[in-house]
Formats: sequence, structure tokens, C-alpha cells
Amino acid sequence: MLLLILGVALWVAVHLFKRVAPEARRPLGEKFKGVAAILLVVSVVLMVIGYRGWESPVLYATGPGFWHFNNLLMVIALIVFGAGMAKGWLWTKIRHPQLYGFTLWAIAHLLVNGDLASLILFGGLGIWALVEVALINRQDTWVRPASGGIKRDGALVAISLVMYGLIAGIHILLGHNPFLGTTA
Repeated sequence: MLLLILGVALWVAVHLFKRVAPEARRPLGEKFKGVAAILLVVSVVLMVIGYRGWESPVLYATGPGFWHFNNLLMVIALIVFGAGMAKGWLWTKIRHPQLYGFTLWAIAHLLVNGDLASLILFGGLGIWALVEVALINRQDTWVRPASGGIKRDGALVAISLVMYGLIAGIHILLGHNPFLGTTA
């Protein structure tokens, strides 16, 4: 449990450092990016070890239909997440595509995982993403970007479907088949 909480806390702290302590971050310059990358890898390792190693209590149960909604929401999360990289029409409609895609990912996983470890992991990361959006919105004004065209969004959907297939395959290899209603 402690490793999971430390991993989530480290992830949040590294990501929010720039927003909540810009004066402390500024003197560190470019060298902070390397340190941040290392800390983020450490946070992911802590989260994985903590999550997989904790037999946490189940807080709520979900019905079988939630698995279908989870799968649909995961495809949407990948499309939204990738919109900022594709720079198509969708990119002009969503200010923080990666953070909102990340939030959808967290919600999708909370729909089908009712244990305490999942609530800490996915709930904590989902809340972080929403806090990040709020802080960015408070500090910066958004200038709507120009669209790269709808063709880019078509490619985004295709790539997202391939990514979803790869992610589902990894889940299956780990013993969590998202198509059979087993824990994701």
C-alpha cells in the first residue's frame, strides 16, 4: 500500500512542481527535465509494484455491462489523448487533450475496478489530471490552435484503434482480459 501511495504522490509532485512552485522551478532550467524524467520512472515503478503487490479490499462491485462501457471509454480516451499530437480538427476543440484523455482512462478503470488499490491509483491520477487542468487554466490563456485538417483525425482514430489493440493484448498477457470481464 505504501509503495502505491508513494508512487502516486511522487507522480503528482513532479508534475505539479512547475505549476505550484514556478519560482523554485525556474532556476533549475533544462536540467530539471532529466531529473523529472527519472523521478517519473521511479513513480511508475512504485505504482506498479505497489498496485500489483497489494491484495486490497473491494469497496464496490460493478455489473457486467460496465466492461463494454470501459472498452468504449478507453478507445475514446486514446483518441482524446492523441488529439494534441495529431493536431487535426479535434485538437482545436479540446484545450488539454492529454490530460482529459488521461482522466477518461482513470474513469474507465474505476468503472471496472472497485478495490481500494484501484481507487488510490486511478482515482489519484484522475484527480491529479483535473487539478493540473485547473491550474493551467488559471495561469494561462488559451489561444485556439489552427486545425491541421480532418485527415489527421482519421489517422488519429486508426492509430488509437491499433494502440487499443496493443494495450488490450498486454492486458490479456497479464491475465486481465478486457473482453471477458476480468479485472483490467
